[in-house]
Amino acid sequence: MKLSEMREKTVEELQSAIVDWKKQLFDCKMQLATHKLENTALVSKTKRLIAQAKTVIKEKANCEQGA
Repeated sequence: MKLSEMREKTVEELQSAIVDWKKQLFDCKMQLATHKLENTALVSKTKRLIAQAKTVIKEKANCEQGA
């Protein structure tokens, strides 16, 4: 998901996406530990998605407080 797509979503949608990405991150870490993960870049990409979504949530919260 691109950052522009994240900004179009609501806070609730982003929070549910974060939960899904955290589950995916856990699965990736387990596969990495057992040497079954072929694409190791998935770990960092998933972490980046979670961080971006959290940033967008904070941006939306700051906009609401400032208005």
